[in-house]
Amino acid sequence: MSEFRFESLDVWRKSIELDDKLFELSDRAENKRYYRYAEQLRAASMSISNNVAEGSGSFSNKDFANFLVIARKSVFECANILTLFLRKDIINEAEKNELYNQLDFLSKMITNLRKSLLRN
Repeated sequence: MSEFRFESLDVWRKSIELDDKLFELSDRAENKRYYRYAEQLRAASMSISNNVAEGSGSFSNKDFANFLVIARKSVFECANILTLFLRKDIINEAEKNELYNQLDFLSKMITNLRKSLLRN
């Protein structure tokens, strides 16, 4: 069985792992009737891995790098939504901090991959 390029990227794997956690939080938000917040977090979270995957299919490193910019912006969107989740008591401070750290790490991974693409 063949593998798509994105499947070998650590940044994609990390985004999928984080996606699982953020989807669980979306379910929790829905249980508290914050449906729009839940859907927005799902969309932003999926945007990270989707843009890494889509960009990896580019014919040029510059094009791939542009998709990584979008993925990184989605990381920041997720961080913002987590702040809203904290304010609405969907998550607690410890959960927010743990996920912020993971989002920050993912942001750095995306930035480093982008830089390496543009050097080549």
